[in-house]
Amino acid sequence: MVKGKTITERLPDYEEIRKKALELYNTFKFVDSVALGQKISFNSEGFNHLVYEAPKKPRDQRAQILRFDMLPKAKFILENSTTYQEYDEEIINKRVNRRGSWVKANVFVRRWGFIAIVQKFRVKVVVVQEGNGAIEFLSVAPAWFTRQYRNIKMIENSTGKGLKVLDDTEVLKNAAVSDVL
Repeated sequence: MVKGKTITERLPDYEEIRKKALELYNTFKFVDSVALGQKISFNSEGFNHLVYEAPKKPRDQRAQILRFDMLPKAKFILENSTTYQEYDEEIINKRVNRRGSWVKANVFVRRWGFIAIVQKFRVKVVVVQEGNGAIEFLSVAPAWFTRQYRNIKMIENSTGKGLKVLDDTEVLKNAAVSDVL
């Protein structure tokens, strides 16, 4: 984030901010996750999820800038967190490519949520795995509150008792489900 400027003041520079965020995002490629014991892929779907909330429906530019600003924190959390705070799995029906043809199929989807306080800012990172595929970065967002049912069952709001320590590494070591609720 640019010091001294609010997100609204940075809106005229949106295109440049998005370009720099994409350049940074493309440097990540893969991140080794201690918590999951494997690599997490940063592909184009993850970046598109930061920009769009649904196909052809872009997020508000202020929300996009906020998410772009949190990308370094997301990488830090995935590399250093030893636990995940949320887990969800479901079977969804979606179009998949089978031998060159697009067909509807049931796909088993797993999602993990990592919530941590980084530089006095509470951040939630979501990664996803479809079937036996690679685990992929899906999203990063401020962990203030949520409206989605699957998240509400885990976390209702993000108010808490504050930081235990100012050192990010120490905070991540102590992050647990009790810190989330």
